[in-house]
Parts: sequence; C-alpha cells; structure tokens
Amino acid sequence: MKFPPFRATALLTVAAVITGILPASAAPLTTAAEISRIFAQISLSPYLADPSMILIDRNTGEVLFQKDEGSLRRPASILKVLSATTALEFLDPNKKYVTNLSMAIAPRTVILQGELDPWMTGSYKSAKTDHRAWLPYLANKAISEFAARGEGTLNEITVKQVGLYSGDISYLRGYFKKKGILAKFSAIKADQVGAATERAIATTTSPSVSDMVKFALTWSDNLLAERLVRAAARSIGFTNDDAGVANAIKKMLTTLEISDAGLYVHDGSGLSKGDRVTVRLVADLLLKIRGNAKFAAVYDGLPISGVSGTLEDRFIKTAPQAVGLVRAKTGTLNGTVSLAGYVESGTREYVFVAIADRIKKGSLATQRARSTLDKLLGRITAPFTLLTQQPQSSSTPSPSPAPEVEIADLTPVVTETGAALGSTDGRL
Repeated sequence: MKFPPFRATALLTVAAVITGILPASAAPLTTAAEISRIFAQISLSPYLADPSMILIDRNTGEVLFQKDEGSLRRPASILKVLSATTALEFLDPNKKYVTNLSMAIAPRTVILQGELDPWMTGSYKSAKTDHRAWLPYLANKAISEFAARGEGTLNEITVKQVGLYSGDISYLRGYFKKKGILAKFSAIKADQVGAATERAIATTTSPSVSDMVKFALTWSDNLLAERLVRAAARSIGFTNDDAGVANAIKKMLTTLEISDAGLYVHDGSGLSKGDRVTVRLVADLLLKIRGNAKFAAVYDGLPISGVSGTLEDRFIKTAPQAVGLVRAKTGTLNGTVSLAGYVESGTREYVFVAIADRIKKGSLATQRARSTLDKLLGRITAPFTLLTQQPQSSSTPSPSPAPEVEIADLTPVVTETGAALGSTDGRL
C-alpha cells in the first residue's frame, strides 16, 4: 500500500529509529523544563479555548504541567478508557459470547438463545470488514430452514428468545418485516430451551472480551463500549442502565484506589453532554493501568498516531515527527475535543490528558483544536540530532556535527514497487 509523502516520511523515520538505521547518537533533546514551558505556552492557544490539561512523567510520577486539573469537563470519548478498564476489571478477558439459533419443535418457530453478545451488528459493512456477528445471517438461516421444510408461503413466524438486546430484537423484527414476514418475539427461559428445541441450525461466536475492548478503543465504537461496560455492571450485581454503569465505573476506581471526585457518568461511551471528569482522574487511571497485564488491552487498543484507528489520519501533516509515538484515545463532541494517553520521547514516556470543551462549535474549530494538540505532542517527540558518520584518519580532524534535521524534511526511501520503506498497511 502506498502512503502520501507525509505519512511515508514519518513512518520511515519511526522505522529507522526502531531498526537502528539512524545513528546511535540520535536522541531526544527536549528537557522537562522545556516541555513544561511548551505546554504552558500552547495551553494559552485560542484554538483550545481555556482547556484542562495535565502532563506526567510516567517514569518518575512528576507532574510536569497542569492546568485546571481538577475542573469538571466533558470528556467525550475518552470516557471509553474508564469503560474499557471497568470491563477488564469485572469480566473474564477471555470470555466469548455465543448465540445459538435452533428450529423449535413447535411449527413455524425458531429459538434464539444468546448471552447478550456485545459484538452483534446489523451493519453488513461492519460484519464483513470487522467480522462482526451479523444479525441478518441468523434471520436468513431461519428463513432458509423454513423454506426447506416446504411449509408453503412464509408470512408469519414465532421467535422465542433469551439473552438478546432489545435493540437487536427490534432490528430483527424490522428485517423480517422487510422480507414480508411478521415475526412475533416472545421470551423463553434458558432452562426451557432444550425441551423446546428440535435441532440447532446456526451459531455465532464473538471475539474475547479483551479483543472487543481493543476494538472499541481503536475505533471508538460507541455501542460496543456501552455494551461491554453494562455487561461488567451486570456481572457485579448492578442494574443494566446508566446508573449501573456509573456505579460499576466508580467501583472500578475504588478497587484501583483512585478517587472518583469530579466524576459524573451518564453513559459508557462519552456521548452524553452530562458526563464530567477531571483530567487528573483520567491521568491517575492511565498511570495505574500502564504496565499491568490485566489491563494490557487498554494500552494495546489505544489508537497510534498516524497509524491506526481514530488517529490514523492525524499527525501525518500536523506533526509527522510524532507518528507512531503517541497512543491515545480521541474524543469529539460539538464544542469539545479531547485526547488522553501516552507519548514517547526517547527513553521516557509521558501520560497526558487534554480536554478542550469550550471551543466554538463547528468543524473548523474542531480541526483547529485537534491540530493544536497534535503539534503540542509533536514538540515533545520531535528533536533528533543526526551526526554525519564518515571514515576518519588520524590526520583528519573530526567532522563538525551536521545541523539539526527536521524529520519532515527527510526523503523517504522507495523500493522498486514504490512503497516507502518501513510503511505498513496503516492498521495495527
């Protein structure tokens, strides 16, 4: 796959650093004091409109910069980091959800027995691209089985169900209706399924909870994040609603010994404008889970700057030197831009959280705020000094260091196929 020049250049440089193509003397130059100054300066940008921000050195725990770190802000989708952590805290990370479709003994009746699978979708694109469990697949299997029985024109069926979301039931009812079939749904108890079943005809199985968490974070899947955190809430005895979600997230924070001061939760996705967090709370959570194998899926699922997920197309032009060096959850609502995660600078790693929820509404203000945050992080990852490496004789003085080179100015190496060396397919 060919990349635009900006992406090819940035990815080439990242690959060069990793593989050792760049000289060993290449090193980040930005000091802690300089980073603090940069954050302080850019926090005043009118494009961020008085944001709440925090930056912490993960190696030492030192707070390098903070601004309104305790104020209540709309998190947008960075709330999904809390939901994902809650799911991993209270659910089996290896758990897979199974849904079975069976023909019933009763005429013109099928049985759908599920486990409230978060992976279910009615979208053909999602099913094909992401291998999601596809609701129409189950409906079509039922229709085919009825046709094979030769029971005449099929215009009405009964679907006995257990363990399906109300939204999925509504979708199936509508799908059958489009096929000219009136589907009457009724509940059945799980312990009654066996006696009512003639034979199984189809099964779907979700990925593991861990893999679903990664997907929800990488692509900011609102429904999946919502369903995962509600599953976590149910598993520990809370209600299957917004109140249950809030209680589960707060219990997770208590378990991890993190204060929930300043937290107001109205959903698990961050879509609600009533959600409130502090950047300090989010930063404390990111610090706590980093390096903990139990929560590895959170880190692994965070989009990578210029490479994957909702950061796939960011940083490439705004801060190409940061491509591949930022892992962060994005957040966007009309009037809010947020970003929270980790940024690498040489041998150091920093935790950062930025919430700009007072920007003007509209796509232009959103883009400006995003670009400003990208450039801010690029200032941390940017500096490399490239020294000329040439043969030396005893009679020849050592050459002077070459001038600093901006990574964006490096020319990508091109293979015979035209693909930039070190490029990937854009997804991890």
